[in-house]
Amino acid sequence: MSHAGAQKGSPLTLVLMIASASIGGTLQYGYNLAIMNAPTTFIQSFINETFLERWDVQLEEYQVTLVWTIIVSIFSLGGFAGALIAGPMTIRFGRKKCLLLNNIFLMTAALLALTSRTARSFEMIMISRVLVGINAGISMNVQPMYFGESAPKHLRGAISLSSAVFTAFGVVLGQVVGLREILGSEPCWQYLLASNAIPGLIQLLTLPWFPESPRYLLIDRGDKEACINALRRLRGCEVQSSELDEILQEQAETKGMRASHPWELFTDRSVRWQLISVMIISSAMQLCGNDSIYFYASYVFKEAGISDDKIQYATIGTGTCEFTACIMCNLLVERKGRRFMLAGGFTLMTFWAVVFTIALSFEHHTTWMSYLTMTCVYTYILSFGMGPAGVTGILPTEIFNQAARPAAYMIAGSMMWLNLFVVGMIFPFLVSGLREYCFVPFAAICLLSALYVGLFLPETKGKSLSVIMREFHRLNFKGQENHFEAQTKPQYQLGEVCLSTAL
Repeated sequence: MSHAGAQKGSPLTLVLMIASASIGGTLQYGYNLAIMNAPTTFIQSFINETFLERWDVQLEEYQVTLVWTIIVSIFSLGGFAGALIAGPMTIRFGRKKCLLLNNIFLMTAALLALTSRTARSFEMIMISRVLVGINAGISMNVQPMYFGESAPKHLRGAISLSSAVFTAFGVVLGQVVGLREILGSEPCWQYLLASNAIPGLIQLLTLPWFPESPRYLLIDRGDKEACINALRRLRGCEVQSSELDEILQEQAETKGMRASHPWELFTDRSVRWQLISVMIISSAMQLCGNDSIYFYASYVFKEAGISDDKIQYATIGTGTCEFTACIMCNLLVERKGRRFMLAGGFTLMTFWAVVFTIALSFEHHTTWMSYLTMTCVYTYILSFGMGPAGVTGILPTEIFNQAARPAAYMIAGSMMWLNLFVVGMIFPFLVSGLREYCFVPFAAICLLSALYVGLFLPETKGKSLSVIMREFHRLNFKGQENHFEAQTKPQYQLGEVCLSTAL
């Protein structure tokens, strides 16, 4: 069908939209995790010098470490705040505009980081990290939602998983830029902390040219013509009646419903198991300890017996492993399904955590054990990337309707960021206190998570929202099968809606 004034598209439009949103979105999360590892000693020296200049006080080593830990971990509190405001922002401004406005936090943070050394203020670094955290918290919630609502059903998992691919790429990029030969040297650490402005600038220049989420346009704004034009641009062809039918059915089912508040989901029995699943898996994603390796990579490799001059190159291997694994997961998720990838990832992480613990216990007795422990770190991250890293972000899009989705992402993001903060604060003490047994708590969490996914989480691969909701209904209203009312049929004629673009 061809209509006058309708915007034409190309299959490449969807790919470019994903790249544009991700470069200034989840890539920032991985990048800002990784760049804090290289300048650790330089910023710690800067903190000590600042205290000495201001108050003529020489800080003890543990005091410097405490201030540094706060600078690193406060990123998570910023992310928590970002997760809380992401929901209202997406409802008010839409998915695309929310990502664009999010760069205000990023650019302010980059400016503070860049000028902190000249101003002799480590507090500016702290504020910068909070703002960068807010930016990451918003993008980690909004970007998967934007992708999940814009993707065709048969590619929904793979496209949503691209958020994790760009996160892992951000980690690798941050590790490479943080090398001493690039920006990881003592004179350049402030430029390293401010370098996150470059991906944000790329997004500001490119994302405005791409369409808004079709589901948001039709279900939230009620703009059928804009929805169909967006679909046409993203698919590069005429709108398929089956895809339009699914969106219109969801619109009919949520008609008259306002966007849910997070606290309302806790009292709504119809989403009880969806909420439990999202909270458990989002928490497990951080409590498994994987991201702590990026915060404190040097600590882990020192415990593994790697020499100081090789640590910066060993840490690049961790990011490369996750990046490779996320690409593999992206290729497999639509074949193997979400539940298989999640349960398999957590199971493999449990196995490698046990092997890692055994290897650490014997590293002082056998010379080659230090290389086995390093291999275990890599395989642990590889297993994380194969499942939890990517699939976790897909779930709220697939198991909640349009009205509940922003609130669900707020809750999922809050759990993720709060647990990241907790693990970030306690991980150095776990390493020093438990030493070779530091991964035992993480192994237990991974095992429990694998059991939960295998026993309770329904498969969502290739299913419409209506089918997924019926499956969760059997869990939410066990023994009350008659409670679930028949799905409302969308009241429209397919031909009428398609033809409306010509009017």
